[in-house]
Amino acid sequence: MHFPTRKLGLAGPDVSAIALGCMGMSGMYGPSDEAESIATIHAAIDTGINLLDTGDFYGMGHNEMLLGRALEGRRGQVLLSVKFGAMRAPDGAFIGVDGRPRAVKNFLAYSLQRLRTDHIDIYRLSRIDSAVPIEETVGAIADLIRGGYVRFVGLSEAGAAAIRRAHATHPICDLQIEYSLVSRKIESEILPAVRELGIAITAYGVLSRGLLSGSRPSPQGDFRAGLPRFRGENYERNAKLIGALGALAAEKGVSPAQLAIAWVLSKGGDIVPVMGARTRKQLAETLSALQVRLDIEDLARLEAIFDPAQVAGTRYGAEQMAMLDSEK
Repeated sequence: MHFPTRKLGLAGPDVSAIALGCMGMSGMYGPSDEAESIATIHAAIDTGINLLDTGDFYGMGHNEMLLGRALEGRRGQVLLSVKFGAMRAPDGAFIGVDGRPRAVKNFLAYSLQRLRTDHIDIYRLSRIDSAVPIEETVGAIADLIRGGYVRFVGLSEAGAAAIRRAHATHPICDLQIEYSLVSRKIESEILPAVRELGIAITAYGVLSRGLLSGSRPSPQGDFRAGLPRFRGENYERNAKLIGALGALAAEKGVSPAQLAIAWVLSKGGDIVPVMGARTRKQLAETLSALQVRLDIEDLARLEAIFDPAQVAGTRYGAEQMAMLDSEK
């Protein structure tokens, strides 16, 4: 099939209507299979996906090196979206964010080497650095654009005020932020702001890290085990919502995951879901969501089931939530 495309904001390129998020290929959800990861990346490209998302801190550089190997001879077929700035300790702990201009240029130098490329298509600070004005960070990326090392500026988890300040410094093509049936806070202020400015949304967490597809954390190395929505009474409450989602999916002859992805796709042509498929099987299920059609009644039923007041637990733990400019 001809893969549908969407424009990544007024300032950005045309991209596939679904992007491939590669974080899970570097251990965040437990052990991963490198050969299967590379096969999945190749399958995504062969199908028509041209937007691949990574972060220099995913696996402390592992994810970028994996992509560098996978894209050998195929770099020209894809757009690379890279997050930077999150700092990690040797034990894997997150220890802060660095958005200083000289740090931006340092992070990029290493990413170019790991990705085996001479430019990054979309570069974005992973979290707003409260100690550095966003104008300085975006200005540094703009310098890198003038130098030919970056093509476009993106943002990640920024609130409406920071988005406006960043966009006034240099045109922003997209905001990467969590958006799903169970994470709808952006609808109040952030989504109207980006639409006013002509900025697209690349939506991650579309399945709420597997919650909406019925996935449970792996016993080893799965960061979801500590997330509030997967724990104790919160999970029990959320499981009832997931059951209702499953019933509606069965009515339509699709999986709960496909229904959840289709809901995000239906929310506007300026929204591109970033799907973290780690295997070719997961990728195939994800892509089939493009065929799911939802009418007004379907949308109303889904949004009634997942009334924000009924969702138990925040999307991250307290420490990470405090780092999110989008939640302030």
